[in-house]
Amino acid sequence: GGGRGGPGELMDGVPESGDSGTPSPFSPADPDGALAALEFFTALDGVAGFAAGPLGQRAIRSRRPSIDLDWVRRQLETVAEVARVLAGGESVDAEDPPDVEAITDRLDIAGSVLSGEEIAALGRLLIAARRTVATLTRIRDEAPRSASLACPLPDKALDRTLERAVDPKGEVLDSASPALAAARKMVHVARERLLEKLETILRSTTRGGSDPPGSVTVRDGRYVIPVRRGAGAGPRLPGIIHDTSASHETVFLEPTEAVDLGNALREAEVAERREVHRVLRDLTERLRTERHCLRDAFEMCIQFDDLVARARYAVAVGGVMPRIERAPGTLVIASGRHPLLLTGPDVAEVVPFSLALDAGEHTVVVSGPNAGGKTVVLKAVGLLAAFTQAGIIPPLGEGSVFPVFQRFFADIGDHQSISANLSTFSAHVRALRTMLEHADAASLILIDEIGSGTDPSEGAALAMSALKAFTTLGATTLASTHLGGLKQMPERVPGVVNASLQFDPETLSPTYHFRKGVPGRSYGLAIARRFGVPVSVLDEAEANLPEQERALEALLATLEDREETLRAAQETLALVRVELDASRRDVAARASQQREIAAELDRRAREAERDGRARARAYLLDARSKVEDALALARAAVDEATARDARRLIEAGVAEAANAIEALPRAHGPDERMTLGDVVDGDRVRLANGTVGEVLTRRPDGRVDLRVGSMRMRVGIGDVVEKLARHPARRRSATTGTYAGAATAVLDLDLRGFTGDEAEAATLAAIDAAVLADQPYLRIIHGKGTGVVRERVRRVVSEDSRVAGFQFAPREAGGTGVTVVEFVS
Repeated sequence: GGGRGGPGELMDGVPESGDSGTPSPFSPADPDGALAALEFFTALDGVAGFAAGPLGQRAIRSRRPSIDLDWVRRQLETVAEVARVLAGGESVDAEDPPDVEAITDRLDIAGSVLSGEEIAALGRLLIAARRTVATLTRIRDEAPRSASLACPLPDKALDRTLERAVDPKGEVLDSASPALAAARKMVHVARERLLEKLETILRSTTRGGSDPPGSVTVRDGRYVIPVRRGAGAGPRLPGIIHDTSASHETVFLEPTEAVDLGNALREAEVAERREVHRVLRDLTERLRTERHCLRDAFEMCIQFDDLVARARYAVAVGGVMPRIERAPGTLVIASGRHPLLLTGPDVAEVVPFSLALDAGEHTVVVSGPNAGGKTVVLKAVGLLAAFTQAGIIPPLGEGSVFPVFQRFFADIGDHQSISANLSTFSAHVRALRTMLEHADAASLILIDEIGSGTDPSEGAALAMSALKAFTTLGATTLASTHLGGLKQMPERVPGVVNASLQFDPETLSPTYHFRKGVPGRSYGLAIARRFGVPVSVLDEAEANLPEQERALEALLATLEDREETLRAAQETLALVRVELDASRRDVAARASQQREIAAELDRRAREAERDGRARARAYLLDARSKVEDALALARAAVDEATARDARRLIEAGVAEAANAIEALPRAHGPDERMTLGDVVDGDRVRLANGTVGEVLTRRPDGRVDLRVGSMRMRVGIGDVVEKLARHPARRRSATTGTYAGAATAVLDLDLRGFTGDEAEAATLAAIDAAVLADQPYLRIIHGKGTGVVRERVRRVVSEDSRVAGFQFAPREAGGTGVTVVEFVS
């Protein structure tokens, strides 16, 4: 609502019974003055748009702020739990029931009979109510407060009875009763007989093959035939004339010989209507016994639609339930936004504001240039408080706290409206007088441009006295002003604080960032300079400014410059912190990954060594068994001395084979360490944990630099337990970018910049090398890009039987730009 609202006051209202009742807390003398000034009803329309039907929308629009703290808290908690269910992705749908309030009231009248349309509406209500109860039951665990809305419903047999008796349009069906079906059959038979008779008579009235003037029709509820007047067509056919044509050339006649058949049809129709009335009467009596359940079901559907609409609104605006306190209490607004600004096309550009009144702070003087957002902030504070007390979670951030104000006062003008131009200083004074008479510590007072409309000196004096009085009362007060004297109140009156909305001095445009504790500059002369006011006039205007005003403006300009410098430094520091945190997480992730790789390689090396020794022992035992068998056969053919010689020779061969097996390369024990002299640059070595790398540099401190895949690492020479054979010299392939003539096993394979064919060849070569080196996995870096290289890589690894599985790396390790391949162990 545009215009200047009166000082609407929230008085001693009490909510109706039940959590969903709409309280009526405003004074009858001025029920909506403050709310109209805050555009509360326009903002309610935005919430009502989330309702499923017009009845739910009406319930939203009828909401008013309550002064009952317990009611407000229960309402918000119920909305919050449904909002959590919705935010979790679960479907919660309200129903749109028909408006049956007048119908249920008719059921209270004994002997009344409902029409078919009214009974069909009650049937639709039962369907909506059962769906609502099913939804409430489904979300009972996540939303127990909401589940309490569910009410008992009539037995489902009633639904089946109504469905069998009445169609959705309210027509009574043949299946309503056997008597009705029989009566309608009689009507059908009687009508067919009558029509057949009339058609026969009509054909007999035509002469010479001429066409009849019409066909069988109905007049006054009786079936008739058209008969022409005129020569040769006199009233030779006896009957009853029910009507004539407009030209009077044709009469509509019920022939005498068809009267009995017409009467029979009328009797059948009367019998049908009598049976329909009996069916409707019986259904009405059945519904009358359930009228209280039906009324409760109707209210439940509306209340649930109201609740779901408020929850959907809270999710849509990102609202978080504030903490509720008894007034007077703490006021903390975290990331608050004006509800009406969130319904326009520029929602993404809405700048949130935060305001926290410390202990002992009651009055906020908001200053700054025109069009800077002062009025918007005042209205936003009032709307956020009014929404909260109406049971609606407003667009607030985590940590907000609101007292339940007992009274609202608002003197807010829209300077772009016609009604604002009609406002006078007298109207401001009357509003101020009402506030001073009725405000207390539990009041919220919002005054736009306090002290305006009269001499600035007198206006400032009056405004200062009024604000001091409100502060002494302890009322929560926000007042906007252009008067420089009010900016100095915090130095003189405890409980008063300055605030402003940030303004860009370079572009002379508002940024809408709210700042508590800092008064705002008016920028009046600067704006005039920008719009081309002559320099001589501006210079003289600046000279005419009081010395105190010039000093204050200069001080505020210096303060703004320092604040901007501090803000830029804080932003830079925040970015550095973010980058540092990211680096720490990356280092920690890499270290954890290296530890996991080392542990896995160490485990596999130990398992391979144990497996090799076990197989060697098995071979020796098998060989010894075969030797014993051979000796047994030899004893039968030669003497004992020859057998002993054969045994010695065979055992010597077995011992030699065993020594050869023991001499195979294996992981060194803790006392078998290598020295710097054992390796040279370019040697391939294995570490104690199984990692294989190439020696790059031997360092004087007893450590060596290794290349492991695409990484470099530095280890002590004591960690090197085995020197492996060198690979042949590698040469760079000009087509694929891989190393030809080598099968160097790497932990990382970087394919960025490769074509699809090059990537496929390089992937196959890397898999071969990794399998030969007994590596547990291979990281293939293909990047995100167009996805061509990634798809070729994943096709290769999916078709290789040596691959146990593959997946994208974690987000912090490359995400969809890296594929990690695990091999069959």
